[in-house]
Amino acid sequence: MPLGSIALVGSGEYLPAMRPFEESLIRDGEKNGKFAKFLQLPTAAGRESDDRLAYWRNLGARQADAMGIEQAFLPVFTREDAFNSEFVSQVDGAALMYISGGDPHYLSECLMGTPLWDAIVANWKSGASLAGCSAGAMVLSEHIPNFRLLKNAPTKGLNLLPNLRVIPHFNKFFKWIPDSAAKVLLHVPDNSILIGVDEMTALVRRAGEESWTVYGEAKVHMLKGMPDQQLHHGEIIQLPESNA
Repeated sequence: MPLGSIALVGSGEYLPAMRPFEESLIRDGEKNGKFAKFLQLPTAAGRESDDRLAYWRNLGARQADAMGIEQAFLPVFTREDAFNSEFVSQVDGAALMYISGGDPHYLSECLMGTPLWDAIVANWKSGASLAGCSAGAMVLSEHIPNFRLLKNAPTKGLNLLPNLRVIPHFNKFFKWIPDSAAKVLLHVPDNSILIGVDEMTALVRRAGEESWTVYGEAKVHMLKGMPDQQLHHGEIIQLPESNA
């Protein structure tokens, strides 16, 4: 059984414009024997308000309803939640596991070394699709830079794609952070590939494939570790092997 599809999304989880893409990830998982189940993991937003968490839940429910599939919203808001056997049991067999946005450092802290993360990796390795949006994309690397606290060292990521570093919201990112933060970010380790993914855009490697394909209305930017280029919807790129 090949690894499942994996997607790095700049922004737009659960929005109507991204529905065809998310549905395609569901179908990828179904082809590998998984159930049409849309599992949503909001952990990166775990320290936000109850209203905000309800917003993510409702947005995901509308997306699942529009696709005619089951929603499984896992209220994993703390590290303790990631040890909850009831939540862990819902992962197995889900066609799509989607890690949404928020704080990537908190997300990694909550999931690293937990039964929930082990179950997510096992389900992906047996053919399920895995998508990470914004913080969910950043956390899949070996390290996560501290954009807001530049004097702090990078924190450990979940190391699923150790050599890939993702800047989500790339078409707006450099409007949000100071030049000093941009310089820190661009000095990634020599063996890393730095990728900028615009909003409403994704870079996906489909199950059984070695190359990555761009999906969405904007662009994916190869910034370091590969020849500089901007890729549009449907364009394909081969990246060096990056799985842990």
